[in-house]
Amino acid sequence: MALVHSRVTVVKIGSTDISQYTTSSEISRKADSHDVTTYGKSAHVYQGGLLDGTVKLDGLYDSTATTGPRALLEPLLGTTVTFTRRPEGTGAGFPQDVGSAVVTSYSESSPVADMVKWSCELQLSDTVTTTAQ
Repeated sequence: MALVHSRVTVVKIGSTDISQYTTSSEISRKADSHDVTTYGKSAHVYQGGLLDGTVKLDGLYDSTATTGPRALLEPLLGTTVTFTRRPEGTGAGFPQDVGSAVVTSYSESSPVADMVKWSCELQLSDTVTTTAQ
């Protein structure tokens, strides 16, 4: 078993690498399930359907006016972007997920005893391609 530490994860929105601002990333995929049970059955029968999912990103706020998370992500609300997530970092043969997604939320929080943080959620649009780099 080869364990991989999350610190090497790379996240890009379009061609911009936001890894330096990101502390957590999650891609969640799911599929619709349709009940196709007919008379005479004693158990449900299901048929798979459309794929769906989200990408969630969290990180530390950086006040850099032109390259920080606010400057990059907030203007993208409601638009479709390309995202790339490399859970094992960058390198030949390492896996990467690439897809299109709509930026559905961007938020910032300011807890009294902690650093300013940001979070962003993206709704997958079409299929996500998982390939080796």
